[in-house]
Amino acid sequence: MYAATIVVVAALLLPFVWVIFGSFKTQAEFMSDPGAWFPRGFPVQNYVDLFVEEGFGRYFLNSAIVSAVAVSANVLLSSMAGYALAKLDFRGKNLIFSVVIFAWIVPYVAIFVPQFLIIVQLGLVDTLAGIIAPILVSPLSVFIMRQFAYSMPNELLEAARVDGAGEGRLFFGIFLPLSGPAIATIAILSFLGSWNSFLWPLIVAQSQGTFTLPVALAVASQASNTTEFGLLLAGAVVVLLPVLILFLFLQRYFIQGVATAGLK
Repeated sequence: MYAATIVVVAALLLPFVWVIFGSFKTQAEFMSDPGAWFPRGFPVQNYVDLFVEEGFGRYFLNSAIVSAVAVSANVLLSSMAGYALAKLDFRGKNLIFSVVIFAWIVPYVAIFVPQFLIIVQLGLVDTLAGIIAPILVSPLSVFIMRQFAYSMPNELLEAARVDGAGEGRLFFGIFLPLSGPAIATIAILSFLGSWNSFLWPLIVAQSQGTFTLPVALAVASQASNTTEFGLLLAGAVVVLLPVLILFLFLQRYFIQGVATAGLK
């Protein structure tokens, strides 16, 4: 079992290792020996050119803003919706949850055009707000938080109500502090979706000032007749690192949150 695990992990990691090594290669190295694994040295010129010549600092900031707002909004709004759907009794609760599930399973291509038309009518084309608006809350995040809320004992909340705590105090003082695994899961999924998103920012962002990293990387790779492979791979590493770092820090909570989402 250990041997099989090592083989699978190695097969999954090899492309990432090649990308990291390739990001330190010069264009001459790619032309002379395209299949070589290791660079002749580890110069950081590709990374310097990426931020100085190509202006990737602005694109990185755009992606950071989009992802930060998307993660914050998803965590707050989905937590509120999940808490209400699991712990509060009100008319139409089951219908609303059914709508959430339906919105989750509808293919993205079915809503892409109407979604773009709404953004156009709101005057948000070529703005970061237009990129962020459709991802402020996702049905999957609401589902995860609702399932996690169901696993929380009702007696805990009832005891707080007896002591005179209102719903706001219950939500912010008791529910959210105990929802770490679900919040971590939502944060990772929201960050992955917003940070790696390509098609929607490509359509909405119509000038370089609003490009996110994936869009800027694709545009840079097609800007000239000769592809700068080292520069392209350095950009891929820049896109990859924040996702990897976030997951390494939150992986324990992420696994707990996914496991808890299956409980009722």
